[in-house]
Amino acid sequence: MTKPLRAAWPEIALLAVLILAPVVLPPLGFSVDLLSRVLNWGLFGLGFDLLFGLTGLLSFGQAAFYGTGGFVAAYLLVSGSVGSVWLAFLIGTLAAGVFALLVGWLAVRRVGIYFTMITLAFGQMAYFMENSPLSDYTGGENGIAGVPVPRIGFGESAIAITAGWPMYILLAVVFFVGFVIARRIARSPVGAVLRAIKENTPRVAMLGHDVRAYKITVFVVAALYAGLAGAMLGSFQSYMPPDAFSLETSGQLVIQTIIGGAGTLIGPVVGSTLWLWLRDNLQLIEGIGAAWKLILGIVFIALVIGLRRGICGEIVYLVQRRRAARAAKAAPERPATGRPAAAPALALPLASPEGASGEVALEAVGLSRHYGGLKAVDDVSFKIRKGTIHGVIGPNGAGKSTLFKMLLDEVRPSHGEVRLFGKPISGLGPSRVAQLGVAKSNQLNQLFLNLTVRQNLRIAALARRRGALRLDMLRPAASFPDVEEQVERLLATLALTENAEKEAHVMAYGEKRRLEIGMALATSPNVLLLDEPLAGMSPAERLDARALIKDIAQSRTLVIVEHDLDAMFGLAQHITVLYEGRLLADASPEVIRRDPAVHDAYLGGLHADEPA
Repeated sequence: MTKPLRAAWPEIALLAVLILAPVVLPPLGFSVDLLSRVLNWGLFGLGFDLLFGLTGLLSFGQAAFYGTGGFVAAYLLVSGSVGSVWLAFLIGTLAAGVFALLVGWLAVRRVGIYFTMITLAFGQMAYFMENSPLSDYTGGENGIAGVPVPRIGFGESAIAITAGWPMYILLAVVFFVGFVIARRIARSPVGAVLRAIKENTPRVAMLGHDVRAYKITVFVVAALYAGLAGAMLGSFQSYMPPDAFSLETSGQLVIQTIIGGAGTLIGPVVGSTLWLWLRDNLQLIEGIGAAWKLILGIVFIALVIGLRRGICGEIVYLVQRRRAARAAKAAPERPATGRPAAAPALALPLASPEGASGEVALEAVGLSRHYGGLKAVDDVSFKIRKGTIHGVIGPNGAGKSTLFKMLLDEVRPSHGEVRLFGKPISGLGPSRVAQLGVAKSNQLNQLFLNLTVRQNLRIAALARRRGALRLDMLRPAASFPDVEEQVERLLATLALTENAEKEAHVMAYGEKRRLEIGMALATSPNVLLLDEPLAGMSPAERLDARALIKDIAQSRTLVIVEHDLDAMFGLAQHITVLYEGRLLADASPEVIRRDPAVHDAYLGGLHADEPA
């Protein structure tokens, strides 16, 4: 199979299923009407899977957008405001998107359960609005009857797309196009960032991506899918039901997606197929019909316990495991750790961001961070000269980690500011600061553990290439030649080329530390902050890491926090010492080494004439 065909096999397989389903499935209890409803729910689920399966945002308010698209389209058609069903579909879809823009702008300001509760609240408010204040337009509890079907052609020769085979064909075409677009989005740079947001949201912001903007984007995209599905629902059954807005509709969408397999795109339609078939056929069984909801609940629980990734999710997982096992078996043996003896010199093809004018790269001016009465950092000022390795040391609790977080604006100062080449950057947020040219590796690895090493580095490099937000949703993530060249060079420099296609969670600790540094470096920063880069490494790995740091220092300003004082005095050209949140010393390594105050700080404040 050629590479283009191999890449397109999901679309080819789906097309075959859509053609064969109405021929093969009717003997099993699938009428054409049931298959049409499955496709309508599947279209609804495509957008939700991008939101939940790809990005990890669980919304219980998707019915609000489903109902908005449906009732706007139905009202326009029944009232005679719009004569074209196709135009009504478009207006209804866009109305759902506009509504989602408002809801998303508020909802994405919170994470986890708080995000979910906000979407639930908006969903319930939309249901109330449909049934009470807007009942003159929506029909209230009666819904809107007499919704016309779409037509192809003009005048008397126009062909009506009625229920049955014509409507199935229309829904199949729309669902197929929607699947192709959703898959392109998932494989695009936008999709790569969304997947990274699900894995580790704070790290995405630290790399320079605008997390909130990406969340709003996928929220609106999911609503557009929901709005189109809702708009088509009214025409499909000549009636727009009021329960399109209900919480039960949102709940069924979540259940169907989980059953089918979140994050697979095909999962929602598989889940809806099973769910709707059971719902329709269980009610026909004598003696069971009244308990069909109970049986559906038991089936859902059994599937979630037995197939925790969903039906399609488990299939994808097993296929990926087999591929990984074959790749591991075919891979040549190599040393467990260590950089190759002939590692290439570090040379990044992307230019450094922002003009680096002046001799001072980064400056802390009166930085303080207070937590109530606790002064984690108190009135600290120092300068980091361009092109140097600047060390920050101090005993545990000295405020080093808090200081580092303020340098990237992960934590905003209570007082003072940070300046990058003379320009204040405090208060801009880590994403904007990263775009201006400051990057940070973390003391505890912050990787995208379920993504490959190559994907981790690519996401970091894309932040510099594409900026904080770019909606290139229909091009492949690997379609930037300069980014791919940068990733290849970093893989070689980090000695991770042979691990490029491995998921980050299976790597050894030393390799993860190198990847952590490499991700920060991939953003092409002017100033690179390394928070304990040698922590937890073996002696051999420390030597490799020190060599890597020296390579990086040839083209970047480095600021390092490290407890290994021997390594720090061997690497740094200037050292800042913190003690109990305050600046204790700021001088060359030779001066710091002889400073009695520094000795006292590391010995717990004891003087030579004091008893231990």
